[in-house]
Amino acid sequence: MSSLSLAVRDSSTMLRRNLLHARRYPSLTLNLLLTPIMMLLLFVYIFGDVMSAGMGGGADRSAYIAYVVPGILMMTIGGTVVGTAVSVSNDMTEGIIARFRTMAIHRGSVLVGHVVGSVIQSVASVVLVGLVAVAIGFRSTDATALEWLAAFGLMALVALALTWIAVGMGMVSPNVEAASNNALPLIVLPLISSAFVPVDAMPGWFRPIAEYQPFTPAIETLRGLLLGTEIGHNGWLAVAWCLALSALGYFWSKAVFDRDPK
Repeated sequence: MSSLSLAVRDSSTMLRRNLLHARRYPSLTLNLLLTPIMMLLLFVYIFGDVMSAGMGGGADRSAYIAYVVPGILMMTIGGTVVGTAVSVSNDMTEGIIARFRTMAIHRGSVLVGHVVGSVIQSVASVVLVGLVAVAIGFRSTDATALEWLAAFGLMALVALALTWIAVGMGMVSPNVEAASNNALPLIVLPLISSAFVPVDAMPGWFRPIAEYQPFTPAIETLRGLLLGTEIGHNGWLAVAWCLALSALGYFWSKAVFDRDPK
């Protein structure tokens, strides 16, 4: 059997292991999934009228639903991968990684199993939150099949990038509590992006914080694909951020994993 076949076989085994863990302990995933759903309902039904009035142009609550859903979907991805950091940290602290190092398996399969499993969970979470959004009135009637495909591709790419970062955070954390805290920026950054209000409506001193971060171009690109708004330079910025974060997370995680245990 070739090395590629061994890598695929071992990665599939590790993926199955992580999916079984997620199915056996669904509470973490559900808790992380409830946050974007509650944020969606809060901003639509509690703050929706006020926020839509602040956007100007005669926007109403239905228009604000269309505006806020792409940001909530990206927030869902950020929240879901926090569970990956916790899961990786749990493996590191319980000693199972040390045992995997002594077994005749492809070394990278352990990380690949976590990453692919996390991307699958992120996509599933996005679908569930998207169904809630549709139930409360979100519609994307202008998006073509190609734009929908591009939107799903973008969300999968964002999930891949954030997952590699979360894996690195989990591997360097001394315990699961620290891993959860270290991954908190993945939840906070969407809150200070263009997810809830346009960047132009923010105070001048705050705009660079919202504009020059990975979530804003990703959200604006997703918004353009689903709603037909102007994407501009946000498309290539979102892809560039995703590729850079994926590379950073991959080499960081690999360096920590390959490090000789103390």
